[in-house]
Amino acid sequence: MVSSERLSDPLSPPQAAARQYGVTKPISTAGPTEVDIQRTLELEKFLVEAGLYESKEEVAKREEVLRRIGQIVKDWVKQLTRLRGYTDQMVEDANALIFTFGSYRLGVHGPGADIDTLCVGPSYINREEDFFFVLHNILAQMEEVTELQPVPDAHVPVMKFKFDGISIDLLYASISLLVVPEDLDISDVSLLYDIDEPTVRSLNGCRVADQILKLVPNVEHFCTTLRCLKFWAKRRGVYSNVTGFLGGVNWALLVARVCQLYPNAVPSMLVSRFFRVYTQWRWPNPVMLCPIEEDELGFSVWDPRKYPRDRTHHMPIITPAYPCMNSSYNVSQSTLRVMVEQFRYGNKICEEVELNKAQWCALFEPYLFFESYKNYLQVDIVAADVDDLRAWKGWVESRLRQLTLMIERDTLGMLQCHPYPHEYFDVNKQCAHGAFFMGLQRKQGEKVQGQQFDIRGTVDKFRHSINMYMFWKPGMEIYVSHVRRRQLPLYVYPDGCKRPQPSRVVAQQQANDGEVCGSGSSERHLKRKDLDGVEVNQDTTPQKRQSTSPPPHDSVSPVIISHNASSASPEPSDKGFSMEVVESNKRTLSGEMESEYASNSSTITHFSSKGSCDDAGFGLVAGICEGNTRSVDGSSVGSHNPGYLQGDVCEADSKGLLDNGCVNGNLQQNGSHEALEVLDLSSFTWTQFFGETFALSGCFLLQHSILIVGWRLNFFNLTQTL
Repeated sequence: MVSSERLSDPLSPPQAAARQYGVTKPISTAGPTEVDIQRTLELEKFLVEAGLYESKEEVAKREEVLRRIGQIVKDWVKQLTRLRGYTDQMVEDANALIFTFGSYRLGVHGPGADIDTLCVGPSYINREEDFFFVLHNILAQMEEVTELQPVPDAHVPVMKFKFDGISIDLLYASISLLVVPEDLDISDVSLLYDIDEPTVRSLNGCRVADQILKLVPNVEHFCTTLRCLKFWAKRRGVYSNVTGFLGGVNWALLVARVCQLYPNAVPSMLVSRFFRVYTQWRWPNPVMLCPIEEDELGFSVWDPRKYPRDRTHHMPIITPAYPCMNSSYNVSQSTLRVMVEQFRYGNKICEEVELNKAQWCALFEPYLFFESYKNYLQVDIVAADVDDLRAWKGWVESRLRQLTLMIERDTLGMLQCHPYPHEYFDVNKQCAHGAFFMGLQRKQGEKVQGQQFDIRGTVDKFRHSINMYMFWKPGMEIYVSHVRRRQLPLYVYPDGCKRPQPSRVVAQQQANDGEVCGSGSSERHLKRKDLDGVEVNQDTTPQKRQSTSPPPHDSVSPVIISHNASSASPEPSDKGFSMEVVESNKRTLSGEMESEYASNSSTITHFSSKGSCDDAGFGLVAGICEGNTRSVDGSSVGSHNPGYLQGDVCEADSKGLLDNGCVNGNLQQNGSHEALEVLDLSSFTWTQFFGETFALSGCFLLQHSILIVGWRLNFFNLTQTL
């Protein structure tokens, strides 16, 4: 916590100004005003009330758990040393150490958060057998250990478990020493001699955390800001490294860079500047806390001049410890697009907080994912029991990012996926299962007629990679199916009922009246509901419907196609998308199934731009309209870095960067701000509509008139296509 006395300390600005942090000069060295100090106190009060800080009892329990794990690994090393015939003196000196990294090491963990730990052992204790089998078996026999799950094939091999109710992620690194000293310096580069790359990645977690704390001007302000933005990212659905968004270390590096650019700012200022900077950041220019250093050890560092693969990274966030790596290699074009949209949302709210038009709680409104798209992929995973499901779920979740990348690749980026980093359960189901969801939409701004997206092969390859799981057991199944927004299972909603959509009059009245905790610019007002082709339902009664869950093991997933099987083809239309869904068991359109191809996994296989945006009267037609109601045009995402850009380029301060951008190296950016343009149909009148309509060509108008009569498109669907 930051007190008002510390915030107003007159000595801090000159001290911070005496040193340059990062690879560029700071954007501003201005200190806080009285208003900034008051906003910071209000922000901290909100974070405390949100339950983001642990009690003293919880802190003491974590320390005790770490002490006990440290003793367990020491005994484990001594046991293996004795079994391998080493001398009694070697057995006595045998040692292993536990280091922490991540949120716990940075001091920003909250109640229930896991502890990222690293076990450092001697050279003769290996990861493959000694760690993942011997130590695994020792932990499995302990009563305090539950939910034990090894993940040896991860990019950074890890063993996950709960110890006395506290979640632990345990890595292992075998260093080139016969005896591990108690005073081992984890930041020493000499530890990297004669070790493999998985071990380097395991060690780098601790090394990066230590470097971050050394490279920020004020650790206390950094921690408060990071705690705030991690909470925001989780509320907005963009906190998940495995899904293709950003994890804890990524957010820490982004916040640390902003702290370097504003060395004397307090947390309320840093939160606002964070969104201002990254709303205008020109990705894929890298975010770096220090220059990339090369060493004679020979490990590859991030360098798009030398490595073509590094040029494909969409959102490079470079770690400060050698060997410097891109910590955000999981980010795809689709997830970058989503994060840029959320940065814009945060920037808009922060601007209103600074104008006293909104309160801090407006920034943390949850993202309404299941009201943002018209079409979704539902990935159901099933196992025989809870333990099998835990292992199976971890494997499938680690591969979901590949499905997003494969769809982007096979559709040339025209079909965008938004994976949602939350797991859902149907408590009414007897079997052990979970579900993940992805939002689907056509690429914004593209008006392609007649283009088809056939992803049958994509999904088959994905399922094949999933079935390569080395610990597969009978009962482990995966189902991939398409659901429309109105067909979503009820268990994805907090209260088990679909949120009723208010009428336009009620929505406009709420926008005018505002909320106690926000303002008229909250996400609900940013959202362009009627552009998604959904009629506004004035009935406030929650609509109950049958849950879409995977079928029983002894049944076969139903055939879902985008038109009646009796007809040769659907009636053509020049607008909208249709989605054809068939299962991978070669069931024919006539309803017959070739039994030798029977499978329990249904798959999305075919997307076509033929069909209507309104599926009324067409059974299971699934139209993909431009359904991301949060998207904003004008994003600079998706471009590739032609070469190495030393440092980072941003346009971040509305005063200092309007004339010249934040320059790093030889690259200068235009300092103008990008306008946030949102179409608000709540004030879109009939007169405006017909004025826009008659400004278009006669042929274009005739096409949409036919759509209105023949396909029963509602009025506001037409406004979107226009």
